[in-house]
Amino acid sequence: MDVAARVTSKGQITIPKAVRDALGIAEGDEIVFRVEQHRAVLARTPNLLDLAGAVDVPATRRGAAWDEVRASTCRVRAAR
Repeated sequence: MDVAARVTSKGQITIPKAVRDALGIAEGDEIVFRVEQHRAVLARTPNLLDLAGAVDVPATRRGAAWDEVRASTCRVRAAR
């Protein structure tokens, strides 16, 4: 999809609705611009809920208390 947008005197652009819809961008969302090979790449930054389930937690650790997780992490780091 190629959609044009005009840059204002303040360096601002309005993200066209078709692009917002395609990327799931809503009011208040944060986006990131990345420059790759003389091109700008626009992406919506994921929020915490988007990342839920992204890390595989061993069955023995599921449901562990936060304090237990932190203590375990500290022990592993100290052993290094």
